[in-house]
Amino acid sequence: MLTILSAVKHFTLPIEDPVLKFLVILVIILAAPLLLNKIKVPHLIGLIIAGAVIGPNGLNVLPRDASVVVIGTTGLLFIMFLAGLEIDLTEFKKNKWKSIGFGLFTFSIPLLFGVLSGVYLLGYPMIVAVLFASLFSSHTLISYPLVSALGVSKNRAVNITVGGTMITDVLALLVLAVCVGMAQGEVTSAFWIRLSVSLLVFGGVVLYGFPIIARWFFKNVQDKVAHFIFVLVMIYLAALFAELAGVEAIIGAFLAGLALNKLIPHTSSLMNRIEFVGNAIFIPFFLISVGMIIDFNAFFKDWETIKVALIMTIISIGAKYLAAVATRKAFRFTDDEGKLIFGLSTASAAATLAAVMVGYNIIIGETANGEPIRLLNESVLNGSILLILISCTVSSLVSHKSATRIAETESTMEDDGESEERILMAIHYPETVEYMANLAILAKSKKNIEDLYALNIIVEKDNESSEKHAAKLLEQAAEVAAGADVKLQMLKRHDSDVVNGISNEVKEHKITDLIVGINHERGFSSKFVYNLYHGYLDNESTNVIVYHAAQPLSTVINYHVLVPRNAQKDPGFFSALLKIWNISRNSGSKLTFYADENMLKMLENIKKKATIDAEFIIFEHWRDLPKISEKMKADEALILLMAKRGMYGYLPEMQNVPLYLNRNFSDRNYLLIYPLAREREDTSNAMHSRSFNNPDDFVEIGRFIGTIFK
Repeated sequence: MLTILSAVKHFTLPIEDPVLKFLVILVIILAAPLLLNKIKVPHLIGLIIAGAVIGPNGLNVLPRDASVVVIGTTGLLFIMFLAGLEIDLTEFKKNKWKSIGFGLFTFSIPLLFGVLSGVYLLGYPMIVAVLFASLFSSHTLISYPLVSALGVSKNRAVNITVGGTMITDVLALLVLAVCVGMAQGEVTSAFWIRLSVSLLVFGGVVLYGFPIIARWFFKNVQDKVAHFIFVLVMIYLAALFAELAGVEAIIGAFLAGLALNKLIPHTSSLMNRIEFVGNAIFIPFFLISVGMIIDFNAFFKDWETIKVALIMTIISIGAKYLAAVATRKAFRFTDDEGKLIFGLSTASAAATLAAVMVGYNIIIGETANGEPIRLLNESVLNGSILLILISCTVSSLVSHKSATRIAETESTMEDDGESEERILMAIHYPETVEYMANLAILAKSKKNIEDLYALNIIVEKDNESSEKHAAKLLEQAAEVAAGADVKLQMLKRHDSDVVNGISNEVKEHKITDLIVGINHERGFSSKFVYNLYHGYLDNESTNVIVYHAAQPLSTVINYHVLVPRNAQKDPGFFSALLKIWNISRNSGSKLTFYADENMLKMLENIKKKATIDAEFIIFEHWRDLPKISEKMKADEALILLMAKRGMYGYLPEMQNVPLYLNRNFSDRNYLLIYPLAREREDTSNAMHSRSFNNPDDFVEIGRFIGTIFK
């Protein structure tokens, strides 16, 4: 009898059993993409509708209780955090005025139409009309995960939309704070001083304090699980600081993403974990929790509710469309980019809901019957629910269609300039495996996700323990690569000599880039130097990268890059430069180039076409290398573009580099890149392995790199 009663209790509505409740939500999260993808409808819409159906205002299958709200709130914070984390800060700085312009467009145009409709169509007092209008000025990047999944999160339209979102949401929430303060009679000079100071302190702590803490943590704590938990702590801590400063938590989460942007490489295993957990659990929970708010019955109560809902929906979506059109024309974006801006910015959810709930809960008087008079009435509350449903649906559909078209265009452009790339890591020391794997992931071109190899040579006289040691090293490298969603091919070879074994594998697999690691404590030994110049560099059709790691790549803030005179005349110059560019782009670090005037002219032409954070300093003599090391700060690294004897870029001073690095860089990261000396026969794009003797070619190089990096 007790068993039967227990079973009945489990299946009463709404479901209270935590196991069954979580199971229902997981089934919805699993089924929505599978069902809707077949009819080409974004699954975001399905999750919102499913939330409305199973929520307390639908079939009442699940209550919108504290557990749903907490996980849903985490999902919202994740959306804003990912937006800040994935934004290309170099592109953001380059387009900051466009972001500000869009932010002002998407704030002021809806605000203007909202005030006019509130005063002349609904008869609201001015303060209520302004608060009513602020509901349309903000928006939620609810379609950002969809756009990111399509691979266009770095597109300039997405970049300025994300930047503009921060501006318009902050302004809209400030309008909310001022209107509420005025309604309660609290707007005094002390109010403005307190608000200004708290915002400045909050912004300073998050943007400047968080990176210091995070860099120390990532350098000193190796546990991968701890890294993920640390990120969660930073998100919620920033959200809490935002609330203490008087703005919504979503602003804090976005700033936390900006603060950690350069410390979490976009191709890293940590980034992969953040995106995976967010997109699999937290963000779907948020969408379902939004759907649970929707009450379709509210629209049939009276004509006033329908009237307000229609006005809110038309004004909000129409004004956001006008803002997107104004932005597209003002900054000469393409039609698809303009539609993507509209799609991303049209969704009203988090900030709108927060503002309407604040206004609804503020009572400014009573009627003759003793009923409370609210700052925003019930019709506005119900109207906002319809606005959320329709705007999120429009946002998902428009964003998906426009982002798909942009992704197809960018994919075609990349395919036109893509060359073959096969990177081999020759691993030997356990302590260098993770560092080398991370370097290979950062250095590779983004489309080459399977042509990554890890090799360990077993000398024939070695015993069974060497077999186990090799297997362990290869599995360690594969684990690091898998964490970043990159497939790594493990190679194990028996040979009489390590160097010969590596060279044979390079030839058999047509390797384009060979990475060899230096033991952190030993540095350049005489044996390694001999193997380098009389072994590794004999592979003339391969770039050779020598890597010394003293700290994680993600914690390096600036690379000082020395480029020798006439290096552009060597066949492998372009491919070597591409590796340097990829490392900087994928890790978010800055590049400081040192070279002669002609070389810097070429590099500056490249920078104009490919977005990169770079500085250029004239540097004539490599014997002055100590001057560069003296000016290097903590958490900065060195990259030397080297050359073999007989190549155009070769300098006699390069012979002393290993000894100098042993003496002065034992506690720093550095890379020595030896470009290939002979064109590869299987190169699919001649520009990757040709020399450039004429300065007039420099602009063409820049255009080509710009096409790849666009």
